[in-house]
Formats: sequence, C-alpha cells, structure tokens
Amino acid sequence: MVAKIYSASVEGMSGRIITVECDLSNSLPGITVVGLGTKAVEEAKERVKSAIKASGLKLPPKRITINLAPADIPKQGASFDLSIALAILAASAQIDALSLKNTLVTGELGLDGSLRAVPGVIGQTMAAKNHGFESIIVPKINASQASMIDGITVHGANNLKEIYRHLVDSITLPISNYQRRKTTTKDSAEIDSSDIQGQVLAKRALEIAAAGHHNILLNGPPGTGKTMLARSLVSILPPLSHSEMIKLSHLHSLGNSQFSKLIQARPFRSPHHSASHVSLLGGGRPPNPGEVSLAHNGVLFLDEVLEFSRPSIEGLRQPLEDRQITIARADSTLTYPANFMLVATQNPCPCGYFGDPNKDCSCSAFAIEKYQAKLSGPLLDRIDLVVSVDRLPTNKLLAKNSAEKSLTIRARVSEARKFANTRHQNSANSSLSNRQIKQANWLDDQTKAWLNQATAKLDLSPRSYFKTIKVARTIADLEATPRILTKHLAESLRYRQPTDSPNLLKVTA
Repeated sequence: MVAKIYSASVEGMSGRIITVECDLSNSLPGITVVGLGTKAVEEAKERVKSAIKASGLKLPPKRITINLAPADIPKQGASFDLSIALAILAASAQIDALSLKNTLVTGELGLDGSLRAVPGVIGQTMAAKNHGFESIIVPKINASQASMIDGITVHGANNLKEIYRHLVDSITLPISNYQRRKTTTKDSAEIDSSDIQGQVLAKRALEIAAAGHHNILLNGPPGTGKTMLARSLVSILPPLSHSEMIKLSHLHSLGNSQFSKLIQARPFRSPHHSASHVSLLGGGRPPNPGEVSLAHNGVLFLDEVLEFSRPSIEGLRQPLEDRQITIARADSTLTYPANFMLVATQNPCPCGYFGDPNKDCSCSAFAIEKYQAKLSGPLLDRIDLVVSVDRLPTNKLLAKNSAEKSLTIRARVSEARKFANTRHQNSANSSLSNRQIKQANWLDDQTKAWLNQATAKLDLSPRSYFKTIKVARTIADLEATPRILTKHLAESLRYRQPTDSPNLLKVTA
C-alpha cells in the first residue's frame, strides 16, 4: 500500500502542493528519496530515521521509497522532513493516512524529533487554503505567521511525538489564532517629525511623498539633517492593512529567516553603500528577495546614494517603474513585489561642501561633475521630488521647537490617501498610468496651458511631465481638492529637475 501525505514547496511568493508518497517493499532496509530534490531533501532520510526512533516510534525494517510528486519540479529545503516521517508512519500502519487527508504538513525535523521552523510558511498556508485543505500542521515557531491566513485551521507542534498523539491518542494539538498587536509610530521610527528643528520645505516634501507614495531625493552638505529627515518618514506613513502585513511577513520569512515575526509596521530598510548588487536587488540560489522587496510597502533608504556602485543604482530603474522585480536564472524565474518608496540622500560633491556658504569646497570642477553624474538622468527622472536641505543657523539649534508631531502629519497623510482611494481603487498617485491621468481630466484648459508653457521652459521629459501631474494630484489631495489648480502644479514643479541638466547643481570652473 502506498501512503500519501501532503506538503508544499515555496516558489517565490506562491506555494505549490507536493504529494509525498511512501512505499514499503521486502528488500534490504534503507530509505530512497526521489522526485528531483536538492541535497537538503536527500539528507532528510537521515534526520527522519533518527527523529522516528527518538520519538519512541518504529522505523519499519523494509526498503522505504519516498516520492515527491510532481517529480519534474525541483524541491528545496528541509520543509519536507515532517511529511516524509508521517508518510513512513502511515505506510507502516502506525497512523491512519486518512486522518491527514485534508491536512497539509510542513516542518524540519531535528535528530531528537523536535520541529524546527521553515521559511515561506505563509505561502504554503495560502496554497493549502486555495486547494481546499481544512488544516495545516506547522512547527510551533511558524504558527503565528501561518495563523495570519483566514479560513484554515493552524496547528503548531513542538515535535513529532505531539503530532503522533494528535492523530492516534486524540490529544488535540492547540489551534493557533492570529492576534494583532496595536502599533504606534514609535514601532518603526525612532525619530518624530517634531524632533527636527526647522527644515520646513523638506518636511513639506516628505509629507507629499508619504501621501502619494512618491520617491524623494534630499541633497545638501553634511550635518544638515538629511538622514534624520529620512528616518522620520516612516512615522508619518499610514498603518499597514492586514493583506499588506501578510505579504510583508512572507517576504521577510523568505529573505532573512524571520520565521516567527509578524511584520505589523511599515519597513524601513537602510542598506550600507557597500551592499552587493544581489543583496540590494535580490538573487542567489535559490533566488531570494533583496532589499528592494523587503522594503515593499515601506521605505528603501539609500544614505549617500552616490557612494553605491553604479550597477546597483542603475538596477533600481526597473523596480521603480514596475513596482516589482523579476529575477531570472537558468533554472528558475521568480517575481517579487517591490513597491517601495525610495528615499535617497546625497552630498553635492566628494568633500560635501560645494555650495556651502560657511565652508569652502576643496573639489575640482571635474571631480564635482564626475561625482554628481553617478546619478544618471534616467534614474533622476524616476525620482518625483528633489529637495535641497540647507544648514540651519547655529542660533536656532537650541531654540524652542514648535514643529508638528508625526501623528498630526500622519492624520493628514491618511486622509489624503483615503481621498485618493475613492478615486482609483487603493492605487497610490505615484502608480497612476498615463492613461488614467489623461482620462481623469483634472486640469482645465487654462491650467493645462500653464503647465505646457512651464514644461517647455524647464525642458522636462515626458516622464517628468506626468510625474509633475502626479505630485500635483497628491498636493491637491492633501487639500481635498477635486481638481488640480495652478498653485498645485507650481509647487510640484518646485521639486522637479530639468532633464537637460541631470546634475543637481550647476558647476562652474
């Protein structure tokens, strides 16, 4: 008799049901695993043998053949350990395979029979639900993530023995229920907007960026507060929805071994400028999400963006445009979401003091142009807002600060997003297509003529033209104004960079 137990593999953001079949035959004792498994899958037979014995169960003295079907799909990782062990127990009549007919199981076994966490359990749980399974058994540490999926019963187990008693002795495994904790702005941001002295223009630009999910570049000399401003952005973003939490928790489970953590606050990813191309964009074997995906629905902060390698910076073009990234390898092609807000900072020159009224720049004109040219025109064109952050006068550093708190700004941002959501179904203004903008008819003839004249004078590219309208739409949303007015376009153009001069500052010898 062939026993069948159901498990799942993870392929990017989705899961695939895998049938684990076990057959016992009268031959030399041993375990053979077939079905295109990697080294980790092949080594499962040693872990399973020890785990069964350590749990006080019997390993049948027969030839054991394990097949992972479908056989033409590569299987990776140790998540099939538990299903292989249960298939052996079912084939040897120690448990009833029918009791697991509507249950999917996943987990890595230790030699003592304990269950260890596995990556991608959210994707496996979603696959189980979509294929009509009633329940799923996972390692205890994975249960909190799996319970985020509604419509399926989640059992968390500590070891193989507990599952055996659950199936044979009717000692039911506890059901894991999802509990969302209350989050505050301090959960994801240590800096409140009110902590920042002055910088009114930069704060206004950050509010616009948060309301419309726009990319922003902060330019200025060292010590002006660019990094502090960027880190305060998360504190004014609206809270995550439940579906966003599920996707983020799944991504982080795949990307950095956070198998039990529930991502309930918007991520703020700040990779060092020495980060490799693969770590930033994703890849490896198997291809894992990079920083652009781990920052999904949050902020990707590139401090001193010009210090990053040119391939890494230019690699941001596709995810900035498509809001996702496709990683193609010889044996697989995976697509991960990458709908992040890019917040970048840069100094105006290698020494940092070009244009500073208080300190002299020691860089040559050629060095300054070469440094600024590292941020190419096409990439700069994909940044919606460019803001200069100037040095604050010393006599104002300790002055009484009456700046708004992040909660106040956050409320305005949330209202602006709600106003926008009623118009285009939960799509941020930055994600609007050119067709949607044309069909919306937000500009009257006079306003459109003014924009066309300003565009010609500033020599904006077609992409910049539409981005100007998107930012102006966000500014209008902050005022709850149905139509885009000239003043909204004027403020939007204040943050644009003409395409005939990709450098942020004109350099003269």
